[in-house]
Amino acid sequence: MEAALQTNIQNCYHCGDSCGDEPIVAHEKAFCCDGCKAVYELLEENNLCTYYNLEESPGLTGKKPVSEARFAYLDDPGVEAQLINFRSDKICKLTFYIPQMHCSSCIWLLENLFKLNPGIAETTVNFMRKEVALTYLHEKTSLREVVELLTRIGYEPAITLADTDGKKTTKKSRTIIYKLGIAGFAFGNVMLLAFPDYLDFTKELQNNFGSFFGYLSILLSIPVFFYSARGFFTSAWEGIKQRMVNIDLPISTGLLALFFVSLFDIFTGRGPGYLDSFTGLVFFMLIGKYFQQRTYDTLSFDRDYTSYFPVSITVLKENGEESSTAVRNLQVGDRIRIRNQELIPADAILLRGRAMIDYSFVSGESEPVEKVVGEVIYAGGRQVGESIEMEVVKEVSQGYLTQLWNDTVFSKNEAQYLHTYSNIAGKWFIIVTLLVAAGALIYWVPRDMDIAMKAFTSVLIIACPCALSLATPFVHGHTMRVFGRNKFYLKNTGVVERLAKIDTVVFDKTGTLTEPSEAEVTYTGKALSTDQSQAILSVLRHSTHPLSQRISETMKGSTAPVTGFQEYTGKGLAGEVNGMLVRVGSAAYLGVPVDKQKDTLKTSVYVSIDGVVLGYYTFFNVYRDGLKKVLGDLKDKKIAVLSGDNDHESARLRELLGTEAELNFNQSPVQKLEYIQKLKEQGQHKVLMVGDGLNDAGALKQSDAGIALSNSVTNFSPSCDAILDAESFDKLSTFLNFSRKTMKLILLTFAVSLVYNVVGLTVAVMGLFTPIVSAILMPISTLSVMTFATLSVKYAAKKAGL
Repeated sequence: MEAALQTNIQNCYHCGDSCGDEPIVAHEKAFCCDGCKAVYELLEENNLCTYYNLEESPGLTGKKPVSEARFAYLDDPGVEAQLINFRSDKICKLTFYIPQMHCSSCIWLLENLFKLNPGIAETTVNFMRKEVALTYLHEKTSLREVVELLTRIGYEPAITLADTDGKKTTKKSRTIIYKLGIAGFAFGNVMLLAFPDYLDFTKELQNNFGSFFGYLSILLSIPVFFYSARGFFTSAWEGIKQRMVNIDLPISTGLLALFFVSLFDIFTGRGPGYLDSFTGLVFFMLIGKYFQQRTYDTLSFDRDYTSYFPVSITVLKENGEESSTAVRNLQVGDRIRIRNQELIPADAILLRGRAMIDYSFVSGESEPVEKVVGEVIYAGGRQVGESIEMEVVKEVSQGYLTQLWNDTVFSKNEAQYLHTYSNIAGKWFIIVTLLVAAGALIYWVPRDMDIAMKAFTSVLIIACPCALSLATPFVHGHTMRVFGRNKFYLKNTGVVERLAKIDTVVFDKTGTLTEPSEAEVTYTGKALSTDQSQAILSVLRHSTHPLSQRISETMKGSTAPVTGFQEYTGKGLAGEVNGMLVRVGSAAYLGVPVDKQKDTLKTSVYVSIDGVVLGYYTFFNVYRDGLKKVLGDLKDKKIAVLSGDNDHESARLRELLGTEAELNFNQSPVQKLEYIQKLKEQGQHKVLMVGDGLNDAGALKQSDAGIALSNSVTNFSPSCDAILDAESFDKLSTFLNFSRKTMKLILLTFAVSLVYNVVGLTVAVMGLFTPIVSAILMPISTLSVMTFATLSVKYAAKKAGL
């Protein structure tokens, strides 16, 4: 009989649901259904049972059978094309929304899918967004098999019509609202049941029904403990497993103390317990979390859906004219021109030209892939060679471009930069809080058990380390919003902290310090025939270099097909047009012996056809508006210039930058990278590199912070940490100074929190606060931190003119 009763109350080893009267027993474990048993056997067969060690009964119920026919639509090439972000000869990439994701076990299992299906190459989980980015080998597995595997293990992706018609929608999690609703309902009712304990004229009611009210309060509190408060316990436990003290540890300790002491008091008849304080504490803390999440969502919305990349694309009109359009405004059906080294911002069909696509930003493969006319080319590829014409077939995905930018391949070592203040202060703050709480408990237990419980729990709750954890992301998050409004776009909040520590600024010259679009261009040399002029223009149109673009703007006429186009970084261009070999570039590239230029404000670009130098284009260099102001504001920093040109402008640059600035000419991309590396090694400099992103990718990545200056071309480089619109170049020094101010604002937030906690802890240790009062004060403190962060950044931005 006892054995039968024990069997009846068994829970499923996989999902935790009740197994009922007839559990399915296999491998000495009980399962509620064949689905859960099948998932366990699948994990056990692939040595993935570590999944069950991370969380007790972490799996999702398998009672809902997977119909093989349900995912047949995924075999349709049209549906697959809408869902995937990228496809090559070997791999496919796509992102799924997984609403069932709920704990660390889910993350672990989803990131180990490759062990269940060898066709899955890589998975990356974004727990906050409940998304998993998948890379699979389409020769070994199919999209349908991937989805069926996810469904079998309980993580069916949410694929809707919005996904298959190309219009993605953001799905919001309502979990915190459900938790808040349950906690609020329980808190209200437990408080009603606790009134007889607080009012003298209800003592008789308490004497007659006190025990009943106590048990009823326990029933109302159980869902709060196991559901509403679960996040606090999970977070604290994860921190302990990682040998890390986090913000939720003292909160969880206080909640456990309140709940179990209340159970002991009610079951032994010692008193009514503290379940009103327990449920109220959870309710008010969830309110704080809710407002915190709403603020984060707002910052995330600004980051994902505003004009994120200030780069533009060349759109071809029906009458043959070209115009620059912001990538976010591209529409399906638009015809676009992609030049050498430009990024393809949206899936498009190749209409004209020889496409050699470098997909290293997406797949890691740096070998260019040749595409033929009529073939779809995926967003994220970079054209290498002559310009191509394409027709957009899918809207630009800001999220996908962001994913490229945030790829770990292009990330710096964030650990040495981020949250220095909060990590150090937060760790010691929580340790001190636990010691103070323990000291209060030890002091009051012999004197008054009721005050001991009040003091212990109140200290744990009212000691609010929220400011320490929220100050940095909120101040930096609002700083990113201010910068974005001023056309300065950061990769993440960590870049703000890195910018604040910069002591050395290195500039590229052409296209960064100079403004090519304003330069006056004159031609000197032999008169060009119509065919020669057309040939030169045709080659120049394929290049994204600022000087090439400026020359082509001054030339009129039509273009002809170019074959064998090559662009040699820092040197020049070459291509064949109507049987004529055209070369455009520096004097050294064309082998022209030239004396030092007398006019230091001019740059020359030479042209030759079939080996004969015809002449050169002269640029009267115009430096960017506000350059003097920027350099003046940066006088407290080490300044250097890295230029691929010769040193004919050294005198002019020396006049602008001062005698202490370092000037380096004839620098190749590799030499620029090595110079940055040398600066960092010698004297431990914090280096900011400012370039145009065309031939500075290595230097931008090597620097502590790299800013790509954007003009009217898609010179977006994933290696950069920030993109600065050329219109806002004059604010560069203001951005750096403001970054330093934000660090002071974080310290000021810490100071406000410290005053609050010293006062609160003093009163709490004396036992004058009840846990419920502490629970109310804690979210108020959290909200005050968020409000202070928001208002202080806004005020500082207004004062700085941003």
